[in-house]
Amino acid sequence: MKSRSIVMALVLGAAGVRPAAALDPRYPDWPCSQAKVPEISLAAVWAGPPLDDLAPRWRDDPGIHEMVARLAARRTPLADAEQMAADFLAQAPADRTERGKALFRGLFDRLNAERSTVMSGLERVTRKQRRQAEKIRSDTLELENLQEATSPDQAKITQLSSQLAWETRIFEDRRHVVRFVCEAPVAIDQRIFALGRAIQQAMEE
Repeated sequence: MKSRSIVMALVLGAAGVRPAAALDPRYPDWPCSQAKVPEISLAAVWAGPPLDDLAPRWRDDPGIHEMVARLAARRTPLADAEQMAADFLAQAPADRTERGKALFRGLFDRLNAERSTVMSGLERVTRKQRRQAEKIRSDTLELENLQEATSPDQAKITQLSSQLAWETRIFEDRRHVVRFVCEAPVAIDQRIFALGRAIQQAMEE
């Protein structure tokens, strides 16, 4: 009975865990401690020449398109990406301004889209966690009722206990993943800003 009480306490404790409370009521499914900023504006990360007219055109240049993919990849260290951008623009000094503008427009479009995908995924996981928490609570109450029955069905108790342990493990694993992934939008913001600054500096050289 003592071991059963300990297991019940652990399960009930896990079932009571909820996704992080939303800091902004406009975004009830946002799980991160950082405030949700749905979109980054160009003006917040770019102080160079206007880029609005380049929105669709940067994709038409194979060299720009390839470089955008390389610079946007987070597996590429930021310092390396900054140097790669500078080297790329130095290859064509006469066309440096236009290439720099197209390069950053491509980076902005690609990283902003990636950021939106990550944020949507976080909110989708939060909704799953909410449903999972309700399932854990429901199954915990059912297990408690089975254990307190006059003639307990031990086979069913064992099956439901195993199911609860698995559900709780999934819940906790997701919670840890969410904490880690919450850093991704911040890292993307920092990458956009840093690469924008590096490109502007290279354009002015």
